[in-house]
Amino acid sequence: MSAADGHAGGGRLSVTLQSVSTSLSGTTVSLRQMLELIGEEGMLLVCAVLTLPFLIPVSIPGVSTVFGLAIILFSVGVTVNRMPWLPRQILDRQLPAPALRQAFEKASGVVARIERVVRPRLQFVAGTAGARLLHGGGLVLGGILLMMPFGFVPFSNTLPGIAILLLALGLLERDGLLLIAGHLMNVATIIYFGILIAGAIAAGRGLAGLMG
Repeated sequence: MSAADGHAGGGRLSVTLQSVSTSLSGTTVSLRQMLELIGEEGMLLVCAVLTLPFLIPVSIPGVSTVFGLAIILFSVGVTVNRMPWLPRQILDRQLPAPALRQAFEKASGVVARIERVVRPRLQFVAGTAGARLLHGGGLVLGGILLMMPFGFVPFSNTLPGIAILLLALGLLERDGLLLIAGHLMNVATIIYFGILIAGAIAAGRGLAGLMG
């Protein structure tokens, strides 16, 4: 797989999505197989594709850990412009192919809507080496948030997934507006998780008070 950020096969995420979705046969699939299906598309497009199962508020067991770690490693690779090493345990872990295929199919509408508005703009936001470090850090943060243990809470995977998708597409298309939106979505995710944690602490204290 190339370390380049450019597109292949017409440059549309929806084209890659359709190809991957129709190729997910059988009952299980590994990340290694999915990367082979994506092909020479570049690390940013890989990050974008791996967010798609999280664009719908449904949890697929094991996927957020595997894809989240892969996104973190690819995001580091994007930042330093070097293909990352991925551990065999992550590459070869078996994931439910039918659930992933369904998620990709449902996410295709979201992707198509985003693609209609993506274009080069506010390029000073994306055009410098320092900006690349900032946006790469945002991708890493999104991957970390994706791996947080809130998988069964509605939108806990969807919010960081959208953040990563916006950041990846923003870097691919030099779209500064998408990049800003991606960082804001990371902030919204952190606020959401903070509310969840605060609510859990308050509930725990209330329960302790009733039992005490």
